[in-house]
Amino acid sequence: MTALFALATSLLWGLADFGGGLLTRRTPALTVVVVSQTIAVAVLGVIVVATGGWSEAGPQLWFAVAAGLVGPVALICFYKALALGPMGVVSPLGTVGVAVPVGVGLFLGERPGLVQVVGIAVAVLGVVLAGGPQLRGAPVQRQTILLTLVAAFGFGTVFALIAEASSTVDGLFLALFVQRLVEVPTGGLALYASVRRGRAALPGDGFPWRSLPALAFVGLADVAANGTYVVAAQRGPVTVAAVLASLYPVVTALAARGFLRERLRTVQAAGAGLALVGTVLLAAG
Repeated sequence: MTALFALATSLLWGLADFGGGLLTRRTPALTVVVVSQTIAVAVLGVIVVATGGWSEAGPQLWFAVAAGLVGPVALICFYKALALGPMGVVSPLGTVGVAVPVGVGLFLGERPGLVQVVGIAVAVLGVVLAGGPQLRGAPVQRQTILLTLVAAFGFGTVFALIAEASSTVDGLFLALFVQRLVEVPTGGLALYASVRRGRAALPGDGFPWRSLPALAFVGLADVAANGTYVVAAQRGPVTVAAVLASLYPVVTALAARGFLRERLRTVQAAGAGLALVGTVLLAAG
């Protein structure tokens, strides 16, 4: 069950990233984040009220608040890194954040078996290669590397925090609602600051109403991915759940291949294959 929910997390996050990437071709990235997460907050609010999730409020929600503060910072750093440096460097380097939840799991006493250790190593290598690492070309700015690392460890920290934010299904809905409730104003402040610096918040033709279904999908898929990851981390070793959940760049690359007819480089195809082998080893272990 851990492998199933963790792989569902990768699928949802990968598709959300793919959809978000398409949307940011016409709409500023911060606007995409704020609008999609606002839709997610509205839907989660209805779910929390309908399920009586407020009864699950407790000290654990501070983990959700922390995740809501860290998440937008990580995302902003990631987008900034993508703007400054080549995706072939930023994308694979961004996966090192998996070290945070894996480290937490080991600190809490988890000891994966030999097969799982091999699976973790193979899967992580596969994810890095699937990002198409740029091995040649002009030197990458230190600022790009620093921003990418901050984003990576920020995403990994969100992984770890959200896994501690709830222990029941109703509590999970409430934790995700609180996380997004913190993320939206944080992202809104970043968007306001961006506009104050003279950057556009909307495309030239105004608010992208036609993109609203896609924005809703991105926001809700991101929320659902957080939910499936929490379930995976609670049902099995965090070390396994975190690594399998970090396979989302493979999903994004395959979605680009399927929908946009983007050709996978040899290194990316090899990475996808290794990620699959690592997944099998983790599930078998």
